[in-house]
Amino acid sequence: MRIAIVGPAYPYKGGGAQHTTELAHRLAALGHDVAIESWRAQYPSFLYPGRQTISAPEGEPFPNVRRDLDWRRPDGWVRCGRRLRGADLVVLVLLSPVQVPAYLGILSGLRRKTPVVALCHNVLPHERKPYDRPLVKALLRRADRVLAHSEEQAGLARGLAPAPVTVAALPPHLPARVRVEAVGGVRNRLLFFGMVRPYKGLDLLLRALARRPDVSLTVAGEFWGGLEETRALIAELGLGERVELRPGYVAAEDVPALFAGADALVLPYRSATASQNAWLGHEHGRPVIATRVGALADHITDGVDGMLVEPGSVDALAEAIGRFYAEGEPERLREGVKAVDPDPYWATYTAALLSPGG
Repeated sequence: MRIAIVGPAYPYKGGGAQHTTELAHRLAALGHDVAIESWRAQYPSFLYPGRQTISAPEGEPFPNVRRDLDWRRPDGWVRCGRRLRGADLVVLVLLSPVQVPAYLGILSGLRRKTPVVALCHNVLPHERKPYDRPLVKALLRRADRVLAHSEEQAGLARGLAPAPVTVAALPPHLPARVRVEAVGGVRNRLLFFGMVRPYKGLDLLLRALARRPDVSLTVAGEFWGGLEETRALIAELGLGERVELRPGYVAAEDVPALFAGADALVLPYRSATASQNAWLGHEHGRPVIATRVGALADHITDGVDGMLVEPGSVDALAEAIGRFYAEGEPERLREGVKAVDPDPYWATYTAALLSPGG
């Protein structure tokens, strides 16, 4: 098949770009003729306050990438659609409703000449704006099929449009396997890693940490607002000596040392759909303490390679941290961590994407 994936790729960063790139590699390995239609300018800066691009790729770049799409150039959206009329399948990667106007322009250029799958990382955002629902509804009503990453997300999609919905779990798109040296002892330090947004529950973790005076925390990642509020909360809770803030994008080469310096990764999310971070923690040899939301519970075996707690509860997080640091427990859970084998996940995922029946 000739397949076009419309979504971010290097020099864009983050999970969306990594997933798009890995998907292209996997489809090409199956023998398909694959191209990525990527962005010259994906979002206006006032809608995406973080750093959008990077200078070095986070994995192996895909060789066949065109970077013409620009949020400021609707004429380019329609041209892209016209160019893709000869494809056997077009995959529109939905990361944010902000992308929808460009995708509607592409669909206008396609004029139903090619089957279209809307690949939804999130059908609707965690933190929603009034325009999110009508935009996504307009896109899904024009797609031939929808691929969602959980039954919950599939339900949202079915409520917006009549297109057939396929469910396939988000597969791992991890960096090249990193060998973390086994270092004895317990550091009494936890890690919160990744983009900081309200739904990820950093404030809950900080309040739980205030009840465990012998434990420290590193927070590493871009803040989508709220940095000063976080600093104020740290000061209010008297955590200034125990919390290290590293705001900003973490380059791939710096990630292994972050995980090596922590006893566990903590994911105190209030809500989630699919996330790579539990797998990322395990790939770096670290247990994961996470809430039972979205797909997080599917990636962690409670009491074996991490701990699962109820979401939204400072008490539950504080109690879990206490249990984690019981005598010998960090070492035992670390022994239970296994590296991730991505191949079975990707085989299922690509089969679902390519299935014409939805």
